[in-house]
Amino acid sequence: MVKKTVQQIIHSGNDYVIAVKANQPKLYHQIQQNMQHSQPTTIHTDFERRSGRFTQRRVCVFENLNNISHDWLGLKSIIQVERVGTRAGKAYQETAYYISSLSLKASDFACGIRRHWGVENRLHWVKDVVFDEDSAQMVDGYAAANFSILRSFVINLFRHNGFDSLTRAIRFCSHNIPLLFSFLE
Repeated sequence: MVKKTVQQIIHSGNDYVIAVKANQPKLYHQIQQNMQHSQPTTIHTDFERRSGRFTQRRVCVFENLNNISHDWLGLKSIIQVERVGTRAGKAYQETAYYISSLSLKASDFACGIRRHWGVENRLHWVKDVVFDEDSAQMVDGYAAANFSILRSFVINLFRHNGFDSLTRAIRFCSHNIPLLFSFLE
């Protein structure tokens, strides 16, 4: 996310929590350097075990912004999220960084970030994997936006009618036009 977008967010009276990735090398490096010389102001750890997966999440909030560029308007916190666990019997470790205009406890950031990933996993990931949205080559006018809305509508329609698996829903309903129309009643 570019700094101009952050400025618009702040000037409109809102706040932000933004993931910082390696494709933002300057900020990413500043954050890593900053964490080597700072102590977190608050830490939250939680554990989750489900569907054969175990995950430990550790969220640390840093409010020492000494080595961070002043270009990020409203910046108050740096958040580090470490995920350690097992998936399908294989160990993994991931670290993610966020910047925020909020000054919250680690548990509050943990909850917000998890909620965001819930939306990401329940909608955006599904739209990409099930509907192959990222490969859709629509550049004319509003076609991409319109089809994205249509995909979201279909996802919500299937979920509202009791389907947990969208792949199964598509297979079950794709040749049953009367059933599809019954969803709209």
